[in-house]
This record gives sequence, C-alpha cells and structure tokens, in this order.
Amino acid sequence: MRSLALDNEFRARARRTQGWGVGLLAVAGLLWVWFGVLLLTPYEPADGSNTCPTLLTSEYLHDKACEEARDWPELVGVIGASVPLAVIGAVLFTSGSVSHRMAEHLAEAPRQDTVSG
Repeated sequence: MRSLALDNEFRARARRTQGWGVGLLAVAGLLWVWFGVLLLTPYEPADGSNTCPTLLTSEYLHDKACEEARDWPELVGVIGASVPLAVIGAVLFTSGSVSHRMAEHLAEAPRQDTVSG
C-alpha cells in the first residue's frame, strides 16, 4: 500500500511541473506578442530621417531606407527564442498533467476494487 505522504509529494511535483510548463508557455506567448508589436508598428530608422510604415504594408516594399533600417535579426531572434520555450513548456505541462492523472487513477483503483469485490 502506498503511503499518503509519498502520494501527496508525487502530486505536488506533478503540479509544480505543470506550473513550470504554463510559465514557459506564457513566456513564449509574450514573445509572440512582442514579435507582433515589432511587426505591426511603425518605426524610425537610426538616422531619424522619416517614420517607416509597418512591415506588413505595401509602402514598406518601395522604401529602401526603411528596408535597410529594420533590424531583422531582432525579429528572427524573438520568434526563434519562443519556439524552444513553447516546446519545453508543452512537454512539461503534458508530463505534469499525465503524472497528476496517474496519481489520481492509482489512488482510485484500490477503492474501486473494494467496491466491486
């Protein structure tokens, strides 16, 4: 028979794992929001000559100064950093959820045996 303290510790670890997963998914979501802000807001080039339109407008395609002024590595870095955080967060959340569900199942199984037996 499993000890109650061991079961509670297992469930607490499962909840902590879920929490870390949710936290990493939230950070990945914030990086996606930041990527959207960078992509959808007008910006000024370093020389301050004029305001460049957002990256998703057709006016952007015809302005060479704006094309050269946009910091593409920053955009790619933001979106690239979100991918491993999202993957690790999803894995941790799933692992914590499965562990918690298994603990519930293992706690319920002996009770079902005594009811049906």
